[in-house]
Amino acid sequence: MGIGRSAISVPPFPSASEPQPSQRSSATDTALKRRLQERLGPQLLGAVTARQDTTEIRIGPTDVARVMTLLHDDPEFRFLILSDLCGVDTGSVMQVVYHLWSDATPDWLRVIVDGLPRDDPRAPSVTFLWNGAEWAEREAYDMFGIIFEGNRDLRRIYMPPDYQSFPLRKDFLLADDAARSPGQGVRHMEQTFQPAEYRRTEVLRQGLGSDAGQMAPGLQTAELASGEDPAR
Repeated sequence: MGIGRSAISVPPFPSASEPQPSQRSSATDTALKRRLQERLGPQLLGAVTARQDTTEIRIGPTDVARVMTLLHDDPEFRFLILSDLCGVDTGSVMQVVYHLWSDATPDWLRVIVDGLPRDDPRAPSVTFLWNGAEWAEREAYDMFGIIFEGNRDLRRIYMPPDYQSFPLRKDFLLADDAARSPGQGVRHMEQTFQPAEYRRTEVLRQGLGSDAGQMAPGLQTAELASGEDPAR
């Protein structure tokens, strides 16, 4: 026996002007801000801040496990998705930044773990809540040297295993290898140089013919000042 069309309830197709349930508001969720302040007050390093669709809190490394468990398990929060985890070097301290998503609020939640010492940055792993955090923590370890205690596979993910530096730290100097030949060494991009147009002078071009000692006017001597062969 077939089902007649009258027995099927077909909802009307929504118009383009009507807001869809999947659309997340760009307005700040003030209720979330208030709940975070009430529930996490003693663990917060400052006031809860909010801008547009993102609410932000700051905590210390010793409170990571407690705060993240509450945000994940408590039905008032339900931040079940860890969207991103990254390291930060402020120049004075290290940080770990988490971005969390919940179906209970239109806001993203940014959690900043602040105050990690640069000489030995350590923070608890959150892999016991989000398994996918293992790879993100490995990346933060590889780039910043942050140790995530409890991560069972904390090893380099991009750099070779015997690499000694951490490329995204502020004390890591990038070598300008393309500026000079390998035989002339390297110079650091952070070092400032006088623009070449302010160092114009006459240069003797070296050669094997009768014109070996001829003056070549107008050549820029940025290469000469740096020890490079101007004829190259």
